[in-house]
Amino acid sequence: MTPPDLPLRQRPFDVFLAVVFAVFAVTTAMADFMPSLGVELTPDSPNLLVRMNYAYAADTDPLFLKHPFWMRLVTGLSAFVYAPFYVVLVWALVTGRNGIQLPAVVYGSACATITGVLVFGVALFGEPEWRTPNPVKFLALNGPYAVMPLVLLARMRAPLPFARRF
Repeated sequence: MTPPDLPLRQRPFDVFLAVVFAVFAVTTAMADFMPSLGVELTPDSPNLLVRMNYAYAADTDPLFLKHPFWMRLVTGLSAFVYAPFYVVLVWALVTGRNGIQLPAVVYGSACATITGVLVFGVALFGEPEWRTPNPVKFLALNGPYAVMPLVLLARMRAPLPFARRF
């Protein structure tokens, strides 16, 4: 017999995760669609999202600003795969759907690897043209996208994650 799932009020960490991943859904939609679709980031664009992305990239992330083809693949994965997943994940966290466990593990592994190795490795230690001129701001804004998938992996580490507290 499987233990019953705990109600959301008894899983406060899941509320935290739901809020974080809801924010990720919004920020991913605001940022990653632009370079994925090949939109040129310029400071004088009539599009507010383009100007906001340019303001971030100009002093923090040259890789995001110049978006080489391989980076478009990374942002495309984020925009078209991770963003919809975030919406489903938030729903699953709030409603206690244990079936999200395997997709969450796949996402957490992929996202932590891609963000951690490709983006951070290149932005902090890669070719000089791609390195961030502002590592503190870069880590403050991008660090959660590498850390939270690892936290999600820890939350989903055992069967029936919603039948127990984290």
